[in-house]
Amino acid sequence: MESCQVNNATKSSRLSTSRVIRPWSVQGSGTPQRIARGEGPWFITSDGKRILDFASGWATTSLGHSHQAISEAIREQLDRIAWAPPNFALDIRDEYAEALSRLAPWVEGCRSWFVTGGGQANEDAVTIARLLTGRHKVLTAYRSFHGNTVASSALTGSSRRWATEAWQPGGTVRFWAPNPYRSPFHTDDPALEVTRALAHLDEVVAAEKFDSIAAILLEPVVGSEGLIVYPDGYLAGVQALAEKAGIILIFDEVITGFGRVGAPFAAQRIGVTPDMITFGKGCNSGAVPLGGVLIREGLARHFDSSFFPLGQTYSAHPLGMASGLAALNVCLAEDLYTRGVEIECWIREAMEVLVQRHSIVGHVRGLGAMWGMELVSDRATREPLVSWHSPNQSIVARFFDELLQDGLLMHGKYSIPQVLPPLTISRSDVEVGFEMLDRALTRLNNQLGVLP
Repeated sequence: MESCQVNNATKSSRLSTSRVIRPWSVQGSGTPQRIARGEGPWFITSDGKRILDFASGWATTSLGHSHQAISEAIREQLDRIAWAPPNFALDIRDEYAEALSRLAPWVEGCRSWFVTGGGQANEDAVTIARLLTGRHKVLTAYRSFHGNTVASSALTGSSRRWATEAWQPGGTVRFWAPNPYRSPFHTDDPALEVTRALAHLDEVVAAEKFDSIAAILLEPVVGSEGLIVYPDGYLAGVQALAEKAGIILIFDEVITGFGRVGAPFAAQRIGVTPDMITFGKGCNSGAVPLGGVLIREGLARHFDSSFFPLGQTYSAHPLGMASGLAALNVCLAEDLYTRGVEIECWIREAMEVLVQRHSIVGHVRGLGAMWGMELVSDRATREPLVSWHSPNQSIVARFFDELLQDGLLMHGKYSIPQVLPPLTISRSDVEVGFEMLDRALTRLNNQLGVLP
């Protein structure tokens, strides 16, 4: 009888090619790193290579990889019950929602609607805003990413919405938000940038008829679409405009939430409190799919007497609740929600060294443990190394690929590499990462024939 067992060599050979479709990539290009396990801020490949995760995966593993407390919480929950209908009450659901209410920026507290990721959270937040206001339109910024499903793509302002535009629902109106380094408002003065940006938004609201607009959805710090920190006063101005027009303000904190910018939420670090907050990614360090919408109590109370017409099989999944609560408790116990302020000092110092050493670095910016740099071909003109609309992105793609080959994982779009390390990273590991980044920039300078 022929053996049905597969030896390790055969299995390895079979897995050298995969039937898995990889996101955001040409399937026939390159060979992805095969990860065997994760330890803290490090990936370990199947051949034993160590890769420093300077991106927290996809801005997700805020507590690093394989955090013991989260793993134990999931195992304990598995022993109790792995799934229960979302309309059943479970202690773990109530405990996590109560902990989030205490963590959130509203004095009145909040209620949580749980989903399985940030894109779903943004979709449902918009639906909730429409239900609360009876209005249809939603305003979002051009430089934004809110998800990749059809509906969340419709909310996205970047090129990543293009693939699904033919099927997207209507109702989204986009506007330009500030970008101090590449101002759409033709100024290098941050205060004037804010004044012009708010005047522009006010005109958009008026042109769209303010009482038809349900919500303004914004990332309080722009994430993958350029890592932009808005000038002081802009978000406060948006809040005032929204309040005046009866528009619900939603902060997309899928990246910025849970300590990424040096506070539990960016709303607290910046000092502007929205009506709703969407979250995902770092809420449980990516242990299992989890996201949600935090709705301030005054708004959520509407559904005490009105039907809530949303539901998902995996909403408030017990394993998600257990992992989220465990991560939250770890961050509170170890002061990790504010540790981003300390990490910010390390990164700022290291970034300033790179600016001094490499003329190709045109600008650096960030908040907490969330930083980006713009690579330019000319500092004086701010000409980007590769423009976002260029069909040839090979220079930047090679830069990231060579970094990965050297043992450093970083992400970025266009000519903007981003640094988003786990909140648990040590200063020595940050220094190791910047040493590798320094070498990569030197290599890139030499490839382009640019003097350091």
